[in-house]
Amino acid sequence: MTVPPEGLPLAAEFPAAHREQWQHLVEGVLRKSGAQPADGEAAEQALTTALQDGLHARPLYTAEDSATEPGYPGFPPFVRGGRPQGAAASGWDVRQRHADPDARRTNEAALADLENGGSSLWLELGGDALPIAALPEALTGVYLDLAGVTLDAGAEFGAAAEQLFRLYQEREVSPGAAAGSLGADPLGLEARTGEAGRTEALLAEAAALAARCADGYPGLRALTVDALPYHEAGASPVQELGCSLATGVAYLRALTVAGLPVDTALGQLEFRYAADADQFLTIAKFRAARRLWARVAEVSGAAPEASAQRQHAVTSPVMMTARDPWVNMLRTTVACLAAGVGGADAVTVLPFDSELGLPDAFARRIARNTQAILLEESHLARVVDPAGGSWYVEQLTDELAHAAWAWFQEIERAGGQRAALGSGLVGERIAATWAERSTKLAKRREPITGVSEFPNLDEQSPVREPAPAGPAGGLPRVRRAEAYEALRARSDAHLAATGERPKLFLASIGSAAAHTARTTFAANLFQAGGIATTALEGTDPAAFAEAFAASGAPVACLCSSDQLYGEHAGAVAAALKAAGARQVLLAGRPGEQHEALRAAGVDAFVFAGGDAVATLTGLLNLITDESGVAR
Repeated sequence: MTVPPEGLPLAAEFPAAHREQWQHLVEGVLRKSGAQPADGEAAEQALTTALQDGLHARPLYTAEDSATEPGYPGFPPFVRGGRPQGAAASGWDVRQRHADPDARRTNEAALADLENGGSSLWLELGGDALPIAALPEALTGVYLDLAGVTLDAGAEFGAAAEQLFRLYQEREVSPGAAAGSLGADPLGLEARTGEAGRTEALLAEAAALAARCADGYPGLRALTVDALPYHEAGASPVQELGCSLATGVAYLRALTVAGLPVDTALGQLEFRYAADADQFLTIAKFRAARRLWARVAEVSGAAPEASAQRQHAVTSPVMMTARDPWVNMLRTTVACLAAGVGGADAVTVLPFDSELGLPDAFARRIARNTQAILLEESHLARVVDPAGGSWYVEQLTDELAHAAWAWFQEIERAGGQRAALGSGLVGERIAATWAERSTKLAKRREPITGVSEFPNLDEQSPVREPAPAGPAGGLPRVRRAEAYEALRARSDAHLAATGERPKLFLASIGSAAAHTARTTFAANLFQAGGIATTALEGTDPAAFAEAFAASGAPVACLCSSDQLYGEHAGAVAAALKAAGARQVLLAGRPGEQHEALRAAGVDAFVFAGGDAVATLTGLLNLITDESGVAR
């Protein structure tokens, strides 16, 4: 009997396992799958998944892959959490967002949130959102000594803060009981708007506000380091982290130059990050962010107890869809779970209908209850750093931290975040990242359930009032689903103009066993662009031609096995062309038959990994004009 691994006495009766044994088993699986033969480490590498920023997720992690010692919860480098007790005492802060310009409705929604599980409010003020002067009405009945308030007023953060200070005085709220954030973020505003002229003055105003909070309102933070402008422009997690670090350092410099001690200045910053449905990457991002900021604080001469990063997680707007919005509930649940496990201090779950306009009461309730279930029923906060000790998470955290630190250093070498924004370094680098990701989305290598995969053309989306338009002019706002939703909008226009959607005929050759896989693939693909499909099964070219003519579709697609393509595709394609098909497609990659099928009348091929957006755009151009009207 072999000696069991140290610390695993229950494994005493089992022989010790080695990585080489596992790799040998992988070799056998790869050979059976028809993959290129690989041995040892090459076999393991074949199962490795490439992530953004040059990171990789390996198929197996062991104690040999342990990363840098993460420390203990509540102690530098704070990888395992900013507080020793984590969220175990009371859970994280359930922070609900409100952007309705109507003060009465905002007040009703805010009270409903606080009475049913919410613990703080995040209010968008100024511009098209809630007027700053209406803040007292919006907060009528809110116990400001119990509920924290986070303001988001763009360039008007000073006026919004004054309104909140007056409200504290009028309601006799103890300065020590006031909690939240005043939301000053001059560099985030510059990233959003592209306007740099006011940044210097806004930084000075924010520094004065921070000094006022430090002297009189110890529970208020004056500045927000908001990474959402970069995330919403298409930034990778590494870019999001690096930009937030550079912004935080710029604010730290401004506050200390204004006379605040470094420990006090650190206490005036709150960091806001996106949490998306890639749960492990999100967990690692929040853990890495605390480690990186602790390093910044250390080299700035801060005391260890002042070095913990205060984090506000917001479920990713980039992942939200306007089509089949109900699936957003699943996305935000996973993102919320990841943010909680990652150690975020406050979490905001965006309502599932947020891309349609102002959320209704049901959507706000679902967003609220998502957190309540994770906290009260799943007991997610009962364990301090539940991801700690996972070799994968620890290694991913370490790799993410190193990559983000390199990007942060590049920004600093360029003159800091403000200079990097002005020179275009940040925008160009993020645009390149989004272009690469857009290619994966177009090829459906990153599927979007309900949009690029399993679309429902008969769905009836909820109707919502328009939401206030946010600041624009700087970095763009992108979403994963935007290319497919633009195609669906063209389909809707065609439906409105003609009474029916663009159509495509599927010629399913042979039996169900032969064609079902490719028929299903093709229908799913075309419907992702808003193109309805009708199908006929068989082998008779004349029957296909008759059914095609009766369908009214201008385009057809052949679906079957490679063997049956060789036997029937040419005759069926010719019959469809004779019946008036403007284009005949074929589902699959027929290999050696490619040229013969083209000669027989097949115009193009559709297959997994192809550019779905380009294919669908071409088909809609063929079927409709730009307004959606039938050609």
